[in-house]
Amino acid sequence: MRIGELAKRAGTTTRALRYYEQLGLLPARRAGNGYRAYGEEDLRLLRQIRILRDFGFGLEETRPFVECLQAGHPHGDSCPASLEVYRRKLSELDECIAGLQEVRTRVSEQYARAERERDALAAGASTAPPQCEWAATAAVDRDEWEKR
Repeated sequence: MRIGELAKRAGTTTRALRYYEQLGLLPARRAGNGYRAYGEEDLRLLRQIRILRDFGFGLEETRPFVECLQAGHPHGDSCPASLEVYRRKLSELDECIAGLQEVRTRVSEQYARAERERDALAAGASTAPPQCEWAATAAVDRDEWEKR
């Protein structure tokens, strides 16, 4: 099949296919007429790349999976190098999740504090508007002055 058909079947663009070819992820084979020629195995490679990209893997991280398929393995993740990429990605994800959990805890604490303050104000715990010390001192001094 030609590049346009492969792109359509893989759900990508011809530009992306040329880029994958440039990176060595997609083999560059030419037919007798000079056009790029692709087969079902190339579609399988692209599907593997697409799945991994959808999971958040970078293009270089897909390389071991592609090489595993190109070596004739039934699945791109049946080789040791692919498994190592999985391990690294899981570690990265665990770090991201831990960071997000920490942020969530802090936001939750802030939210709870804000709710307590709102509830206290609604219950009349602080009905007087806040005043600065100078204004309070000036009012006392004025009262003392008026008593004289």
